[in-house]
Amino acid sequence: MPRVYATPEQLAEQTGQPAPDDAERLLRRASEDIDDACRTAIYDTDAAGMPTDPAVVEALAAATVAQAEYVIGQGGDDTGAAGRWDSVSIGPVSMSGRRDGPTTPDAVDVGPRALRALTRAGLLPGVIW
Repeated sequence: MPRVYATPEQLAEQTGQPAPDDAERLLRRASEDIDDACRTAIYDTDAAGMPTDPAVVEALAAATVAQAEYVIGQGGDDTGAAGRWDSVSIGPVSMSGRRDGPTTPDAVDVGPRALRALTRAGLLPGVIW
């Protein structure tokens, strides 16, 4: 079972708007992005792999919500396609202009606020000595 670090209620609280209908899917995908970004982070977990330190729990929730907001801000595209094409349209949302996204297959496109939340918590850069 995948780890999910934030709830639809936390997303709604942060955005000040009701959580979208697909909030659970969006937060599950955002949690996967955060897991990928924290591959080398070291923190205590329980048997299910969930963090046990309240500060880490809070940081991962904040980063997950920020990542979900980032994806919503891109028109809901969490496929990475928006970072590779000159024009993307999803329903009434249209984006144009080329933006560099992840360039390697294992790279993850994490939003700036999510990266800052992880950095403030000491989870990035995650270098192991």
